[in-house]
Amino acid sequence: MEKKDASEGKPSLEQSPTALDRAGGQKPASAQPVFKPHPKFLKRTHEDGKAKDKAIHQAHLRHLCRICGNSFKTDGHNRRYPVHGPVDGKTQVLLRKKEKRVTSWPDLIAKVFRIDVKADVDSVHPTEFCHVCWRIMHRKFGRAPRDVYPPRDAAVEWHPHTPSCDVCRTARRGLKRKSPPPNVQLSKKLKTVVDRARRARQRKERAREARVSSKDVMKQVANCGKIHLSTKLLAVDFPAHFVKSISCQICEHILADPVETTCKHVFCRICILRCLKVMGSYCPCCRYPCFPTDLESPVKSFLSILNSLTVKCPAKECQEEVSLEKYNHHVSGHKDSKETFVHINKGGRPRQHLLSLTRRAQKHRLRELKLQVKAFADKEEGGDVKAVCLTLFLLALRARNEHRQADELEAVMQGRGSGLQPAVCLAIRVNTFLSCSQYHKMYRTVKAITGRQIFQPLHALRNAEKVLLPGYHSFEWQPPLKNVSSSTDVGIMDGLSGLAPSVDDYPVDTIAKRFRYDSALVSALMDMEEDILEGMRAQDLDDYLNGPFTVVVKESCDGMGDVSEKHGSGPAVPEKAVRFSFTVMNVTIAHGARNVKVFEEAKPNSELCCKPLCLMLADESDHETLTAILSPLIAEREAMKNSELMLEMGGVLRTFKFIFRGTGYDEKLVREVEGLEASGSVYICTLCDATRLEASQNLVFHSITRSHAENLERYEVWRSNPYHETVEELRDRVKGVSAKPFIETVPSIDALHCDIGNAAEFYKLFQLEIGEVYKNPSASKEERKRWQATLDKHLRKKMNLKPIMRMNGNFARKLMTQETVEAVCELIPSKERHEALRELMDLYLKMKPVWRSSCPAKECPESLCQYSFNSQRFAELLSTKFKYRYEGKITNYFHKTLAHVPEIIERDGSIGAWASEGNESGNKLFRRFRKMNARQSKCYEMEDVLKHHWLYTSKYLQKFMNAHKAVKHCGFVINSQASFGDPLDLEDSLETQESMEF
Repeated sequence: MEKKDASEGKPSLEQSPTALDRAGGQKPASAQPVFKPHPKFLKRTHEDGKAKDKAIHQAHLRHLCRICGNSFKTDGHNRRYPVHGPVDGKTQVLLRKKEKRVTSWPDLIAKVFRIDVKADVDSVHPTEFCHVCWRIMHRKFGRAPRDVYPPRDAAVEWHPHTPSCDVCRTARRGLKRKSPPPNVQLSKKLKTVVDRARRARQRKERAREARVSSKDVMKQVANCGKIHLSTKLLAVDFPAHFVKSISCQICEHILADPVETTCKHVFCRICILRCLKVMGSYCPCCRYPCFPTDLESPVKSFLSILNSLTVKCPAKECQEEVSLEKYNHHVSGHKDSKETFVHINKGGRPRQHLLSLTRRAQKHRLRELKLQVKAFADKEEGGDVKAVCLTLFLLALRARNEHRQADELEAVMQGRGSGLQPAVCLAIRVNTFLSCSQYHKMYRTVKAITGRQIFQPLHALRNAEKVLLPGYHSFEWQPPLKNVSSSTDVGIMDGLSGLAPSVDDYPVDTIAKRFRYDSALVSALMDMEEDILEGMRAQDLDDYLNGPFTVVVKESCDGMGDVSEKHGSGPAVPEKAVRFSFTVMNVTIAHGARNVKVFEEAKPNSELCCKPLCLMLADESDHETLTAILSPLIAEREAMKNSELMLEMGGVLRTFKFIFRGTGYDEKLVREVEGLEASGSVYICTLCDATRLEASQNLVFHSITRSHAENLERYEVWRSNPYHETVEELRDRVKGVSAKPFIETVPSIDALHCDIGNAAEFYKLFQLEIGEVYKNPSASKEERKRWQATLDKHLRKKMNLKPIMRMNGNFARKLMTQETVEAVCELIPSKERHEALRELMDLYLKMKPVWRSSCPAKECPESLCQYSFNSQRFAELLSTKFKYRYEGKITNYFHKTLAHVPEIIERDGSIGAWASEGNESGNKLFRRFRKMNARQSKCYEMEDVLKHHWLYTSKYLQKFMNAHKAVKHCGFVINSQASFGDPLDLEDSLETQESMEF
């Protein structure tokens, strides 16, 4: 009964609910059965549940940003970046531009967001960050404003997983269906979790075994057994954990040059660098991401303990025990022993590379070596420490077979330099018309290919060109120039500055850039300093003579025509330009009662000596604009005529006077600046008052009567009309002066335009002879066009002369020959006309050298003596054989050629030397420099063109280019007496030749 009662009060597992109901007569409170599993099984189930929750928590963390905490699902592109690791390529490029040394994401995040992610744990912190934070870091180091802040006021705090975890609750809140309630029954899912945990433990065991095997691999990679000390050499038997703390985790030797990773593990520097290079960028101990840039030196207390350790000397004959700090000094005495080797342990701050230290740290580190070198230099080399150091460096380079660097160093020691001088590079750039980008590309290419800095960078060239441009040298005028500033550091100026009040309306789009006249003259004289001093020595004059020197300057001004860049059909309005330039013709010095010529320009008509003074985008026919731009130049020139320049040249203060001769003008510009009527006027000549009818009746006998002062007087008469005459009477009185002259010109002939004008007249004469106009003067326009086409076709076939729209110097030079006359005679049936044309061309070719040569008295004295006879015979032919063309009229240049050449030669000694050919040759330079310095702003473009055109005419730079051409054509001459055992001279010569050839 007791047993029964017991069974009634406490049901057993064998009883079913039906039996209970039947026995007790009552229904149980719960319909489900109650299980009671084993306690050990319950504990394991609880641990597996925690592992499952932890894995789910980590899965949720993978979808969150480490910095701002936002989900990656908000980004449609799912862009994410690892928290630990090197920065991506785009960020690396940005940091290099800003010269930042940060190379890993942890350092960059700490710098921008003030968050230390190096101590993160994967189970607590997310391992990636979002694209929004990546953009914040880019804006921080980019061109955006500096005030850039993280998206939150405070950094996100991350905590370990708990039942009330915010991360899991937030992730669960986003689901549509709630998770089922926990169930104590064993399900298939629980079994799966248990199996996964078992497999995870097995993987950990296999990884531990693999780590043990990889340690042997790392020892083989380090391979430092011959350079690092073994822990067996420690004199004291330290505990195992202490020995492990002072030994490398890779090679298990005593730490040599120890470094510490971000995960606080210590290694030898050589060992960790080799392992990172071979095994990958992670710590060999804990697999934490690690990079060579993250390595740092341990704390000084650890280093002091390490250096104080006592080790045994490995030499067999030595039983001494020394501290690790003094081990190197001790081992240096065992030079013959094979068991000893130098232990590498720099210790302290000098673990950084020598070149990366500050100057003070370098001095501290090399103090002992410096004292030793100084003692040796005082004893052996007379105190020349520099020579000893350079020789040591040279020997070190030779020992390492770095002969190219050794050759450069030896060239520096011998004063020859390792690369081209900045002035040479500047001459190469200007003479080859290289833009900044083209030169910089060449500079980088040569440096990358040869490994040497043969060419200098652009900033070195800019420093070199400052010395050659106006505004660098100081000078003084006595008395000071009137209405001209006394400052000397004046460079490129605006040609229209300060002229708005005095000029009513000049075109707004007119651009003019110029140098100040006196500053440009000073720069030109200093550029010729060596030539002037050399001329004084050649004349047996003392170098210290201070003058006065007399400088004769030729001025030239001419329009360059349409200089616009042709793209398609070109601009609607042609873009015309005008250039004003000058040439220093000669320099003389007063010595006693005579003037000695110390400098004379050898090629006065070359573009290399015609220095640009003013460039303007304007039309030479626009009188108002031309007056507004050139009037300040003329005012400066007039002021310099009555003053003396005080300039220090060759260390001596010297005096200079200037004589200006405006001869480099063509007839159109002379009429423009002297206020004369156009070239089609009745008054045919700019040198005399003859009309066209008078010049045709008297072809030879005329004299020069016009002058600048007389033109000014005639303009006043024209303006005021004091005699109250009619227009025709007044015009006859002033002889064609109709505007105010504003530039003084010398009455002369421009040889270049004289050739062009005469060639154009001969070209027309050939056409008329082909059409036999002397028989039929009333020919139609169609017939005249047919004659021209016939002449062009025949000249192209016989003389290879292509037809042109407008006569130029090259065409005129080829046209005016006897061969051309013979070719034209083939088209003319009359033999009498053949003889007339041949004689006319022969006389012209005999007269031409007189006005074309720079010094006719020396170059063509016979032609000079016969000029009067030839000119009279030429005039006779024009008035008889070619009367149909020259009856009552004659061309301007034929008149000047026949009437005024002997008088000008007698006055000036030459016509060709004072021509405008140098200024005309600069037209092609203007177009090339404009392409070279193409910019969006024409204002800056004109500045660059003016600057580089000035540098192109520098005699200092021309010397380098002449030397380059001489080397290019002649080559190097090898000294036959040189020793064949030393190939250095030949190698240097070849390298120099290669650099100059490039």
